[in-house]
Amino acid sequence: MYHPDYLMQLCHISDQAVKELEPMFDDLPTTPYADGQYRLRRYSIVHCHDGALRQMEHHTFVQSQAINQHQGGVVRNFEELTPAVLHSEGLFELCRLFKDNNELDDEQDIEIHQMRVITLNDITPVSPEGIHQDGFDHIAIAAIDRKNVQGGEILVYKDRSDQPFFSLAMNNGDVALLDDHAVWHNANPIRPLNPSEHGHMDLFVLTAREH
Repeated sequence: MYHPDYLMQLCHISDQAVKELEPMFDDLPTTPYADGQYRLRRYSIVHCHDGALRQMEHHTFVQSQAINQHQGGVVRNFEELTPAVLHSEGLFELCRLFKDNNELDDEQDIEIHQMRVITLNDITPVSPEGIHQDGFDHIAIAAIDRKNVQGGEILVYKDRSDQPFFSLAMNNGDVALLDDHAVWHNANPIRPLNPSEHGHMDLFVLTAREH
């Protein structure tokens, strides 16, 4: 099994990719799950090769309670990413970055969560499960846009009982690659800069398991 030679790595997709992807979060649906009213989401599995993404068969998403104490054991059925997102140059660029940096082969499943976290009345958790690992070999968190929010910094830990050794307010286009076996991660909650208006933070989370 391949393990990356980094604890975490910060990369960046192009401004053109960010500009293309930014408007594609406006139609994300709510879901019936515990965080579904403020973490809007679509989810698909793809292969990345021959200059394009190939969508795999629809699957539900579930994590064990040992991994996710917030919604572990809950079988979640999310709507697929739209064809416009799946066929965009921006998402292909992001998936190719993820694939190349983790030396994934052409037939590797890449799971993609497209998410918008919207502010509620005041403080809204970005990561309601707290300090956690996701149960994969490779993770990428890609920041696409934020509007009228403060907070949301990604936090990375060597051990869940330690203080974070890394904290970053990610800019649009930043991509954090994490070794899910070696580190734990979390995110600070967000709140609106202007309380009279909603704010949001848009991101992709990519995950993969070795064959």
